Amino acid sequence: MKRVVVIGSGNVAEALAPAIARAEGYELVQLYARNRAAGERIARLAGCPYAGRPDGLAPADIYLLCVSDRAVEPLSRTLAFGDGIVAHTAGSVDLAALSPAIRHRAVLYPLQTFTKGRPADFTDIPLFVEASDPNTLAAIGQLARALSSRVQELGSARRAVLHLAAVFASNFANHMYTLGEEVLREADIPFDALGPLILETARKAVESGSPRRSQTGPAVRNDFQTRTRQREMLAAHPELERIYTNLSNSIWETSKKI
Repeated sequence: MKRVVVIGSGNVAEALAPAIARAEGYELVQLYARNRAAGERIARLAGCPYAGRPDGLAPADIYLLCVSDRAVEPLSRTLAFGDGIVAHTAGSVDLAALSPAIRHRAVLYPLQTFTKGRPADFTDIPLFVEASDPNTLAAIGQLARALSSRVQELGSARRAVLHLAAVFASNFANHMYTLGEEVLREADIPFDALGPLILETARKAVESGSPRRSQTGPAVRNDFQTRTRQREMLAAHPELERIYTNLSNSIWETSKKI
């Protein structure tokens, strides 16, 4: 059994800790976090002990830093990891951000959005791994394959590109849902009216092999009459009108390249 410590109390830690606790061949020996309330809650979910003091960090084979991007480097220089593998889970943080004093450095990046209180099934979540040496890569890859059927080695530079793409595909897309909800609210229309449309749009984008092929709407048709009318409807909301215009222009320019 490989001993694992999860460090952090955010959404990634909450999703990953229970998954590791269930993984065959691994034992989650501790959840370490400075935030006691959140750390103890996640430890209970995962069925493992909690620790919040540096001198209480348990010995382990693998330490997973499930912390914010800016916390990866200072935390890696603060805690005493012994000879264990130390891996961070941040998409946009270089492997080199981990302290050079750590002999076995790695990355285990799950490409998924995680939310507090929402359980995650890692079976089909893509996991991207990187390491400082072949033996460490083999070990972090083994853990990744115990969690997911979709594991791939990816260096820091290409992982940063992947993370950028994920910001567009997930964070920005979700913000568009938020703006759509605001438009509906003024007409007293519930957001769930958009539910089937959102699901079908995402399904088509994935199944078509390229979202360009499934793009619809007045912008891709170059329907100036509809676009003008809709911009007029947003006259009282200049920021929304600006976003509408910029995105419509981008859709049209992109569609011409197909």
